[in-house]
Amino acid sequence: MLERSTEVVTDAPPTGRRILFFTLVGVSMAGAIWLLAYALSAGGFGPGDLLLVMLFTVTLPWMVIGFWNATIGFIIMRFAQDPVAAVTPSAGRVSGREPIVSSTAILVCIRSEPPERVIRHIAPMIDGLIARGVAQQFHLYVLSDTSDLAHAAIESRHFSELANTWRGRIALTYRRRDVNTGFKAGNIRDFCDRWGDRHDFALTLDADSLMTADAVLRLVRIMQANPPLGILQSLVIGMPSTSAFARVFQFGMRLGMRSYTIGSAWWQGDCGPYWGHNAIIRIAPFMMHCQLPVLPRSALIDGHILSHDQVEAVLMRRAGYEVRVLPEEGESFEQNPPTLIEFIRRDLRWCQGNMQYWHFLVMPGLKWVSRYQLAFALLMFLGSPGWIGLLVFGSIAAAFAGAGQSFIHPVSGFLVFCLVLVMWFAPKIATVIDVLTRSSLRRSFGGGFRFVAGVVTETIFFVMLAPIMWFSHTIFLARLLAGRSVGWGPQARDDHHVPWSLAARQLWPHTLLGVSALGLLALTVPAAIPYALFVAGGLALAIPLAVVTASPALGRAMVRIGLGRLPEEIAPPREMAALALPAVELAAGQRG
Repeated sequence: MLERSTEVVTDAPPTGRRILFFTLVGVSMAGAIWLLAYALSAGGFGPGDLLLVMLFTVTLPWMVIGFWNATIGFIIMRFAQDPVAAVTPSAGRVSGREPIVSSTAILVCIRSEPPERVIRHIAPMIDGLIARGVAQQFHLYVLSDTSDLAHAAIESRHFSELANTWRGRIALTYRRRDVNTGFKAGNIRDFCDRWGDRHDFALTLDADSLMTADAVLRLVRIMQANPPLGILQSLVIGMPSTSAFARVFQFGMRLGMRSYTIGSAWWQGDCGPYWGHNAIIRIAPFMMHCQLPVLPRSALIDGHILSHDQVEAVLMRRAGYEVRVLPEEGESFEQNPPTLIEFIRRDLRWCQGNMQYWHFLVMPGLKWVSRYQLAFALLMFLGSPGWIGLLVFGSIAAAFAGAGQSFIHPVSGFLVFCLVLVMWFAPKIATVIDVLTRSSLRRSFGGGFRFVAGVVTETIFFVMLAPIMWFSHTIFLARLLAGRSVGWGPQARDDHHVPWSLAARQLWPHTLLGVSALGLLALTVPAAIPYALFVAGGLALAIPLAVVTASPALGRAMVRIGLGRLPEEIAPPREMAALALPAVELAAGQRG
């Protein structure tokens, strides 16, 4: 039976929380800007100093908002009896025993993916739904945008065999589009047009998604109990990996995601995020209100929307439905790119898609928090030229000033530097404190020593990775302004070597900029080099970082010694154990 009623009382909007949050953000930004301006006034405040302050201001929103999200999240993590219910009240009203009475479509969106890998990821979840006796309330749709006919034939055969295997237990429909109009958003819209009115909800999954059956049922139960809820996003974390790059990266994400997400959910409330996968949507309002426009030629990037998810979230919210996040870890997963080269490719696709958000900032009827979310998604990439500008113009200004004290006040300059580091690392600091002060959490990460070693390794890695991404974004944004863009093809998900030649071709501009900045300072103001290393160091070492972190041997060695260990390597959920992931099996062998 399809449920359509919205006759319930919703949670009050957190207006006071939002006012408090942005007051803290505004005061913090003003203080940081004033402190830098004072620090740069050592030899008088000129046009060059103003330029540096302006560039610094561009970088600030991402850091300051991250700091306050993490601070609030840490307080809730430490002192709330149920941190999840504290920020997502609807989660606290579900016991887990409610019957599943709604119809849910499980949408697996693929494009030129190995079908056996896709099946391997979804089969444990489906088996779990079957074992719990609720599979009749679900229908699995494999939505293919594969254009290669030979690959499509392999897909069709594999999913036909899978449908026969599950016949009588769960329904499976495989559909391939000949033309992938609208990319992934168009893929889902085609499903809505064909079958959307048959179901209440849709669970959206990517080809690399893994969710436990319990996580799926929890999302469904929360949606059933709260008709005004339009989208409920799970907290997606990385799966254990033998790739050195992915391993360190997702360890860092695990450190920062929970405090950041809980903190942001506390004040965003019903205007939460949607990441396009591992989430559940209410189909009827999605079909009615979340149709994406095709951008005109006057837009920065015209055509179909690429980064569709957040636009769909703000359209759902505009229609009066809630969008919330469920900040629980351990049952919703994805794979991360195995190499730096693949990571940059994925990030630039996101950058290109996010630049289309300019068109929606002035859309009538949006909530002001929704406009903030679109602007913040833009600033995630627009802040990158600010960092690169600070490196370039800051190095030049320091070189021309000669003595450091004629360029910047030492004490106040050092305070700005420390302030940036604290804001930069605040989400991770919050989780590090939380883990180190809880014995059960320390054990879940392999013990205190392994955890601290992982934190140190990830910190060095992050300091090197961040400027590489900033410069990649800067180059790409310049190319976008010149009319160049990137394609939207399939991702490489398997571990593989990165040859030195490929790394050099891709990253020589990064190396050149990093070495040039450090060389200039070495010749003029050597005392500034330790500070410049936080940006220039990663750029100068971009090529070896790409090669070394792609080494399969290094990745396996890290698994064996427990460096970057995740809790799922020690106690994987049943659905993950069924995958027999090399990282999990290798970690288990070391424990044995």
